[in-house]
Amino acid sequence: MKFKHNKKRNTAFLYETLIKELTKAVVHKDDEKKKFIVETMKQYFNSNTALGKELRMYRDLNETSGVDLYTAERLLVESKKEFHSMNRKEIFNSQTELISEINKAIGKEVFNNFVPNYKSLATIYQIFSNQSSTKELILLERRVLTSLVAKNKNTSEKNMPHVNNLTLTTFIKNYNSKYSQNISEDQQKLLNKYILAFSDNGLEFKAYLNEEISRLKNDITAILEKEEIASDTDLKAKFKEVHNLLESFSRARIDQKLIAKVLRVQTLIGEANE
Repeated sequence: MKFKHNKKRNTAFLYETLIKELTKAVVHKDDEKKKFIVETMKQYFNSNTALGKELRMYRDLNETSGVDLYTAERLLVESKKEFHSMNRKEIFNSQTELISEINKAIGKEVFNNFVPNYKSLATIYQIFSNQSSTKELILLERRVLTSLVAKNKNTSEKNMPHVNNLTLTTFIKNYNSKYSQNISEDQQKLLNKYILAFSDNGLEFKAYLNEEISRLKNDITAILEKEEIASDTDLKAKFKEVHNLLESFSRARIDQKLIAKVLRVQTLIGEANE
């Protein structure tokens, strides 16, 4: 079954493809491109904009899982109702402006980025657009409902769970208690950026985290070249294991568990350098 899907008019796709481009910019240390993407996404996808509100509807359907069938059906019905209540002309104009800015600043190749959840986003787009036949629409909605009730749906690793000051304070307290140490300057910077990340869906934090992981990997490489480490087989193996762990972070979901792991690596490197 083939469906028409104009991905440039899929707000969630526009967001996800820019996230991919942001990652590329960080990896290649293209600060100018990174700055443009972060500022552009803040402008178009913050919670008060038309595209930001529409993006939330896509996420409600794409990221929810493990609910009962009644809840899934209600969520789908209410999401469709909210989608069609929005000013479609305003949405279209915002998308047009965003597409134009991307084309001018980065290039049309951005829209060829691989987006892992592309199929799911395309399905939701088809349901929202209401341009399919009755049979097609029923099949599409069934696909989404099946995903909503699935208990182990693999959502995007880049989603930022909500964290408030009390939650983070408890997290830091527990971290200090467990590891019997004070937070270092690098760790404090990481935590500060983490708690401030939620006003823009963590865009700047994601960019910062990629840079910090890259820095930590370089630090590990430098440590491995130290004579006392290179001559110790066990220590060398452990630091290589940490380096591999850092490699896996780029694919991991950003949550408190990941932050705790990064904090522990920061501690390890600090101790090794001392």
